[in-house]
This record gives sequence, C-alpha cells and structure tokens, in this order.
Amino acid sequence: MFELISYERFRDTPKVRFFDITIPKSNARDLVYHEGPAVSPNNTTDNFWQFYLHPHQEDNLLALSGGRTFYLVNFRWETPFHIVRLEAGKEILRIPPGTFHRSISDAEGSVVLNQAVRSAFTTIQKEFRVYNSRKIPKLYEVTSVNAPPPKIHDLTYHWGQAA
Repeated sequence: MFELISYERFRDTPKVRFFDITIPKSNARDLVYHEGPAVSPNNTTDNFWQFYLHPHQEDNLLALSGGRTFYLVNFRWETPFHIVRLEAGKEILRIPPGTFHRSISDAEGSVVLNQAVRSAFTTIQKEFRVYNSRKIPKLYEVTSVNAPPPKIHDLTYHWGQAA
C-alpha cells in the first residue's frame, strides 16, 4: 500500500529551518517541474486517462512547491483506487512498485523531488512507460465514473468532476 511518510526538522536558526528528508536505499533522484495545472502523463487524444507504472521502482515524492493530486491504482490493495493530495512542506508520498499513478498540479504548478529506489537491473526506459486506461479493461473499470468511488486522502474533491 502507499504511505505518507513524515520527516524530521533537526535545526532552526533565525528565519531558516533544516529538515532531514533522507529516504533509505534511495539510488535515483528526479526533479519534476509542472508548469501550471499540468497532467502527467497527459490524457490520450480521445481523452482517456493515462498512467505510469514502475515495475522495479519505488517512488518517494516530496512536494517542494505548490501542490499535486495523485491518482493511484493497485489491484493488490483492498481498495484498489486512491486519490492522495500532496502539498509542499508536508509528508513524502511513497508509491510502491507495480502501482499505476498519475498526477495533476494546482493552477500555479508544482515542483516535486522523487528519491526513488530503483532496482539495479532496470533502466529509466523500462520504468517510464505510459499505460492507456482504455486499453486495460480492469484499470478503466476501476477509474470510470460508474465505478465505486475511490478512497480520498487529504483532499476536498467530488468524485466525477473533471480531472
């Protein structure tokens, strides 16, 4: 299951705070900048949701500025579909390997640091494939407006509104 991980503030000086955001075993770093209300990955040209899925990578995402809403689907979870809000200065969102995920930034955009834990034998090309929800029947079924609502975390959201 995904996790929201807190981190520790270890020092304060006048107008400055220091935080330890270390993710043990992290061996890859991504800095992801969304300009404006970006969607990643983008919808298909016929407007179906697309998702990333990393078979051999755990994501550990910390919003550095702005906010981002994550849509997570994992068929092994008791409730397979979750919507999670990530805000700057809050927890780190850990997404386990094998989880479909996509995100939408706030209107002003966002910057997110990913301290990934990537298997030694994989490559970025293998990990960053995009999956069309319309071509995966179970994924489409779980994320459709007619499906049971997702579990929502730290978010004011009404299921069925445009994403």
